[in-house]
Amino acid sequence: MEYIALTGIADSVIEALKTHSLRTLEIRNPQNFFGVLGLNAGDQVLLTSTRRDDLTDGTTGLIARVVQRQISTHSIISANDLYIEECETMAARVQLECRCMARVRSVISNELGKPVVVDAREIPCYEAR
Repeated sequence: MEYIALTGIADSVIEALKTHSLRTLEIRNPQNFFGVLGLNAGDQVLLTSTRRDDLTDGTTGLIARVVQRQISTHSIISANDLYIEECETMAARVQLECRCMARVRSVISNELGKPVVVDAREIPCYEAR
């Protein structure tokens, strides 16, 4: 089945999601941000600690269901006598519910500036390594 993949997620975050089954992540990484933009509540996503450039067939990850998604903008203004500087950043908050472990069969799309898309299959508990 095809999934949008969020890559480079810390192992501790993946373990916390496995243990507590419901967690909210704040995504600031631009590549993962594009992936979250393509998700809606009820969609499934693959999370892996593997970096985008290292993603290959056989990579393992966690499949989670999106409970809710929120995009926010943060604006910071600093000024002195000579200039005013404004910095604006965007972040995505996504609440996820743990489903199961999975293994990537093939990487479908891994282009810079677009969501990472993989074909993955669920790993039954007796097959997990």
